[in-house]
Amino acid sequence: MKSLTEAAVRQYRDLGYYAPVPILTRAEAGALRRSLEAFEANGGGIQGAVRHKPHLLFTWLNELIRHPRILDAVEDIVGPDILCWGTSFFIKERRNTSYVSWHQDSTYWGLEPPDIVTAWVAFTDSAADNGAMRVIPGSHKLDQVPHRDTFAAENLLSRGQEIMVDVDERQAAMLELAAGEMSLHHVRLIHGSDPNPSDDRRIGFAIRYIPTYVRQVAGSHDSATLVRGVDDHHNFELEQRPDADMSPAAVAYHAAVTGAHAQILMRGTGREMRA
Repeated sequence: MKSLTEAAVRQYRDLGYYAPVPILTRAEAGALRRSLEAFEANGGGIQGAVRHKPHLLFTWLNELIRHPRILDAVEDIVGPDILCWGTSFFIKERRNTSYVSWHQDSTYWGLEPPDIVTAWVAFTDSAADNGAMRVIPGSHKLDQVPHRDTFAAENLLSRGQEIMVDVDERQAAMLELAAGEMSLHHVRLIHGSDPNPSDDRRIGFAIRYIPTYVRQVAGSHDSATLVRGVDDHHNFELEQRPDADMSPAAVAYHAAVTGAHAQILMRGTGREMRA
């Protein structure tokens, strides 16, 4: 083990999640929040395509997905050869009704086998009073469960997808995190989160890691960033680093990559990626 204890890995295998994992100091998490909010203050918005794979637009996010403490924990779960397949922000504004419905991440990703782990990094505290993630322990052992698309305006998911089975919320566990901590969860784990009625934003950054043997089965073209080890499988086109934050070259490359990604995620809907 590089980072996690054997008991932590066993919990991940048995329950489908593990948290909290200390990654950054509170000051380091605050610096990431300031970088994000400096971009927003200059007229940028974390919405639409920018919300997806922003590690291809911002150098500081491209460094974060390679953070040794994150990768050490991920390696303990998926092995030494690791790709970052995707990233996305989950931002709940203060006193806001946005939420995340109960769902499985694997529903529309097209990745097989489902040996995929999400590292959810807290830029701010994520707690019961501001809409922290809740999970159904052990639900990752289910097969893929049917979902329905709602495209509900306040649902933060790309298709507003929600699970088509009853969820016993009495079984739910809440993954409370301090700023700078992360949670790890399996791609099939049923999870969701409530709105944020507090007086501050709740900011999380989700990083989707896959071992290099995982393949894309729902689309003819997909890409990922090699963050550790070697890629002997070549199932994904390897992504390039941004040369500078929001540079013309980075913006153009990001547009091409997310365009292909959206065709996979939004297939069958006749719609583009949501704002």
